[in-house]
Amino acid sequence: MAYIYMTQEGYNKLIDQIKQLESVERPRISAQIAEARDKGDLSENAEYDAAKEAQGMLEMKIAQLKDTLSNARVIDESKLKSDSVQILTTVTLRDIKKNREMKYTLVSDGEANIREGKLSINTPIAKALIGHKVGEIVEVTIPAGVLNLEILNISI
Repeated sequence: MAYIYMTQEGYNKLIDQIKQLESVERPRISAQIAEARDKGDLSENAEYDAAKEAQGMLEMKIAQLKDTLSNARVIDESKLKSDSVQILTTVTLRDIKKNREMKYTLVSDGEANIREGKLSINTPIAKALIGHKVGEIVEVTIPAGVLNLEILNISI
């Protein structure tokens, strides 16, 4: 079984999302089904079919989120060290070819958001950086080619 590592914030968001789906979305879809059922003949009722399909999709989404929650492991951020790149560390990099700096925090898939500088631990860049230290140059193969990234700083 593969654990899904996440921050306490990510764990709490997941719980909130499940609560929202169960307490708001589920009753809303049930009401749509009841309303469509009241309109008569279910064999030719497109509203009923659509509502039942939406209910199935919602239940599948809830089951997936609960599965993620059951495999989740919250990382104790107080035990992290910044001597090498690892999950939840923030790494400042320099693309040697373009002489451009980038800063990313490595997070779980569910918390990744490139606009916020949160890079999934499962991306090619993150995988290549894991375990490396400040001053090292890491070669990363991406779909567009090869990047040479110098690690300038690692922080928590």
